[in-house]
Amino acid sequence: MTFRLCCKRVMKITQRSAIALPITGQSYVEWDDETRGFGVRVNADGTRSYIAKYRVGARQKKATIGRVDVMKAEAARKAALKLMTAANDGVDVVEREKASERAPTINDVADKFTDEYIPYHLKPSTQADYLRTIRLFIRPSLGKEKVADLARREIAAFHQSLSSTPYQANRVLGTLSVMLAQAEIWGMRPEGINPYLRVKRFKERKRERFLSSAEMGRLAEALEEEAATALMAATAFRLLIITGCRLGEIQKLKWRCVDFEREEIRLDDSKTGQRTVYLSPQGIELLKAVPRVPGNPYVIVGDEPGAHLTDLQRPWRRVRKRAGLNDVRIHDLRHTFAANAAASGLSLPMIGKLLGHTQAQTTARYAHLAADPVRRANADVARLIAEAMKSSRPNGN
Repeated sequence: MTFRLCCKRVMKITQRSAIALPITGQSYVEWDDETRGFGVRVNADGTRSYIAKYRVGARQKKATIGRVDVMKAEAARKAALKLMTAANDGVDVVEREKASERAPTINDVADKFTDEYIPYHLKPSTQADYLRTIRLFIRPSLGKEKVADLARREIAAFHQSLSSTPYQANRVLGTLSVMLAQAEIWGMRPEGINPYLRVKRFKERKRERFLSSAEMGRLAEALEEEAATALMAATAFRLLIITGCRLGEIQKLKWRCVDFEREEIRLDDSKTGQRTVYLSPQGIELLKAVPRVPGNPYVIVGDEPGAHLTDLQRPWRRVRKRAGLNDVRIHDLRHTFAANAAASGLSLPMIGKLLGHTQAQTTARYAHLAADPVRRANADVARLIAEAMKSSRPNGN
């Protein structure tokens, strides 16, 4: 809008004088005689606003401070002075605020992340976890925050607010860190400033639940009962404990990945990428006994044509109830496989190879079990030495 000065007189602008300015049927400005550049604009319709006139470089600009009927004159004067002082230093506060308003928020990053990153770079199961984390935690708490302004203290406070569920809190922090890294790549945040770094994650108590020999016996009996009415579910659980595979690797296993001649399963896409699962004689026998369904590519066949069995949690609850193993999760079958491998004397690298681990620290949780055969061997050697020393004494004592 173009401002036209129709009155050349000057005045001290107060709340009363601003309200008393006449309505002339056209817009005009009355300037303050105390603070140069501070004025009141009276519009043709009678509305009045405090304004400021300032110069940034070679450009002269005008900005509306606030409406007279909403803002007090002295507050408007202070705001105008602040704006003009910043302009003298070459800073256009108005443009900076407009730019800030246009700046992307965490919600904007989440939208782009959901559309352009998650579908192309994450596995389906991980996609679901990320989408849930963004929807339930990140958007409600941080969605309106400007991504460029998000500081470490805010992320630390957000993480701390989830302290009652430490495992979940750490997963949320992990998702947020990937989002912010992508925001840097997309130019939505300055590069090289990682506010999530050095935010200390909560300690997580790793669950170590392995089935004892007696428990495995009870599980075998329960699986026999389950197989009578739900063969596919029972077969899936047997394959899990005998191969050490992850649930999804067996649940979505296709016959084309099973090579009986080479005695192996070649997974196209596991959690850690392509990998080979070597089959034991027991595993081969179990797989050969699984009935194939024409037109269905999956080993563990579901109720829908051409689909795999989607719900293994419900049958697992039945099985563990029969076996008296109410604290055992499906994933603990994989732990049981690993525990038995460690107890048999296999090295940690070998156990990692069997489980498809790509990082040594993932297998390290079984280190104390892998040491058991060494302890037993050490005890046997010590016993033999002690017996030899005892028998070599003159009196045999």
